[in-house]
Amino acid sequence: MSDNDGKKTLGVRGGPRSGNVKQSFSHGRTKNVVVETKRKRVVVPKQGAGSRSGGGSGPLGDPSRRPAGITDAEMERRLKAVQAAKAREADEAAQRAAEEKAREQERQRRRDEAEQKEREQREAEEKARAKAEEEDRRRREEEENAKRAAAQAAQPAPAADDAKPQRSPKATPPRGRAQPERDDRNRGRGRDDGGRRAGKLTLNQALTGGEGGRQKSLAAMKRKQERARQKAMGGAQQREKVVRDVQLPEAIQVGELANRMAERVADVVKSLMNMGMMVTQNQTVDADTAELIIEEFGHRVVRVSASDVEDVIHRVEDAEGDLKARPPVITIMGHVDHGKTSLLDAIRKTKVVAGEAGGITQHIGAYQVETDGGAVLTFLDTPGHAAFTSMRSRGAQVTDIVVLVVAADDSVMPQTIEAINHAKAANVPMIVAINKCDRPAADPDKVRAGLLQHEVIVEKMSGEVQDVEVSAVTGAGLDELLESIALQAEILELKANPDRAAEGAVIEAQLDVGRGPVATVLVQRGTLRQGDIFVVGEQWGKVRAMENDQGARVKDAGPSVPVEVLGLNGTPEAGDVLNVVATEAQAREIAEYRQQAAKDQRAAAGAATTLEQLMQKAKDDKEVSELPILVKADVQGSAEAIVQAMEKIGNDEVRVRVLHSGVGAITESDIGLAEASGAPVFGFNVRANAPARNAANQKGVEIRYYSVIYDLVDDVKQAASGLLSNEIRENFIGYAQIKDVFKVSNVGRVAGCLVTEGIARRSAGVRLLRDDVVIHEGTLKTLKRFKDEVSEVQSGQECGMAFENYEDVRAGDVIEIFERQEVTRTL
Repeated sequence: MSDNDGKKTLGVRGGPRSGNVKQSFSHGRTKNVVVETKRKRVVVPKQGAGSRSGGGSGPLGDPSRRPAGITDAEMERRLKAVQAAKAREADEAAQRAAEEKAREQERQRRRDEAEQKEREQREAEEKARAKAEEEDRRRREEEENAKRAAAQAAQPAPAADDAKPQRSPKATPPRGRAQPERDDRNRGRGRDDGGRRAGKLTLNQALTGGEGGRQKSLAAMKRKQERARQKAMGGAQQREKVVRDVQLPEAIQVGELANRMAERVADVVKSLMNMGMMVTQNQTVDADTAELIIEEFGHRVVRVSASDVEDVIHRVEDAEGDLKARPPVITIMGHVDHGKTSLLDAIRKTKVVAGEAGGITQHIGAYQVETDGGAVLTFLDTPGHAAFTSMRSRGAQVTDIVVLVVAADDSVMPQTIEAINHAKAANVPMIVAINKCDRPAADPDKVRAGLLQHEVIVEKMSGEVQDVEVSAVTGAGLDELLESIALQAEILELKANPDRAAEGAVIEAQLDVGRGPVATVLVQRGTLRQGDIFVVGEQWGKVRAMENDQGARVKDAGPSVPVEVLGLNGTPEAGDVLNVVATEAQAREIAEYRQQAAKDQRAAAGAATTLEQLMQKAKDDKEVSELPILVKADVQGSAEAIVQAMEKIGNDEVRVRVLHSGVGAITESDIGLAEASGAPVFGFNVRANAPARNAANQKGVEIRYYSVIYDLVDDVKQAASGLLSNEIRENFIGYAQIKDVFKVSNVGRVAGCLVTEGIARRSAGVRLLRDDVVIHEGTLKTLKRFKDEVSEVQSGQECGMAFENYEDVRAGDVIEIFERQEVTRTL
């Protein structure tokens, strides 16, 4: 059979067939591929055709099995080619098998080498560890031998052998050479660790036997042996023990006791354990036990009281040469609505009375005024209402001069008499200012005659008390009043030392949400500086910032200067004394002692100590009906005045009990206490925050808001008496948040607001809240939606509001919208 190119090809019976061939690559990789072999058709010659080409046995000689047209030579050539191909294939298979076996042997050899190397490494580590342990054991034995030798050398010896101990360091040179090496290896250890190494032992350290080969000098070795010798001889060369005076309070911690004696805590604990007390260094022991321990250690006991912590506040009298002139402190006193604040306004040329609810002074104000003559005066404006008796009393305690304001058309009134008594009790000079002389009904002589009944004799009645007829409205007599004050101050020769630690009195204190506890302090001695550490009453702090009466930041404040102090850890009581101390630890210790003392005093006052007292208390509780209330006010003085007024309400059958009084907004905890006690909550110039309002609505707790103390006292009186008439109740209809403030011509400052709750009405009353404290109450001048004047604005909408006669609005303030209605009171 011939191909297209005319060449002879070997045909295979059948069609195409496939098979797998294994390919070998380097690094022992193999791949199986599929190959296809195409068999060609073989034509078998007919019988008789082979007779022409010769015979023979087998296929070559059998003409019947030979292909047609193929000679014997061609057939033989083809058979040889097939045999050669088979031989080559067999050789290749044998070669591949040999290569695979060689690769397997190489892999096995590598595995054996890796196992052998790992085995050798483990053996080396074990040998190194055993060597290190042996070295450590040998070193310990040598150290023990050295200690025994030192102890034997330290024993007393005969006189003939005095020189022998001197040769002891040279008698063992190998040990002396090995010692610095051991000391160097032990240098990285912690103190008293029993010879254990700090950190892991590395192979390098075990083989080299040290850290960098550093060694101690021979002199260091000699010093160490000398110390060991002295210790073995009983410590003959020890330093003499220092005997100390140990201050011992009623109770002291074990660690603090050891610190004061300069002894080790472990020794003190051991001594206490020997006495049968199993204690730790953080436990407290009584003074008697601590005294025994102090005497056992050879120290002297100095018993001190807990109150001795206040000894750091030294009341040192200033030398005459250190005193310098200071401004006088003038307190304005008088009956309510006699014009005290208006008189001060006329002097200051400001409008303070506009900021007080109903034109009534609720707080103590401290201001500094400079006269036309250059004199600086410090004024304290105290409230005149009877509920503020204690506040006026504190004002008289810090003042130098009292200006008694009496209305010419009203004469002497009850609070005028109280002010006279306070001034006499404080032993301060008095100046009478007869106010409202511009009114037609004014009668100054009637005032002078009324003062005679209370032993106040003015100059026009041949007395010593100065009196000035003034008018806060027209300004008449103000210059004469200031001249009288300056004259009186000159007579007093007021002086103070500004170059000492500051000392002052708290005029007023409040909790400001944005600034924290704030105290109005009148500095009396020294200079209060920013950064000073102070203690005031039961609180302490560090002066973070100070503001004067104009609201400006100042760095220091000298004598007779009133400032607002920021940086307290709590709100002090009005009237507390401020003292500057050296450290925070002292201030904290004094404050904690005062807190504990006040707590013990309150507990002692509230506890019934005798059987008669217990029986009387049970009888009172059974027969007397109580009206429990909670009081929250904006400043400490107001809260104290309200509580004192509540204590005076009641009789043998009914009384008012103040469960809790505090400063700041009404919180959720106040509502919880009111619910548990069934008491209403009274807020004086403060408001409840949102969680507290929600809790009050859910629990049915009544919250009442007041801005004038008369209304609060009258309501409580009527509630306690059971005579509850119809009341004018405020119904809160909405709240608005001020987002921004704009200046509008012909209108003034307009607040851009978002109504957050309820509805805003033009006809309703409004209050301005800043940090939940009421700062203004009044009506709206305008209510605009875009550019149109509207009567009301719904929740979620923006609007513009302007207050009537008030423009101090700021972004972030809250506007409270309310309506008043008359309802039947049920309590």
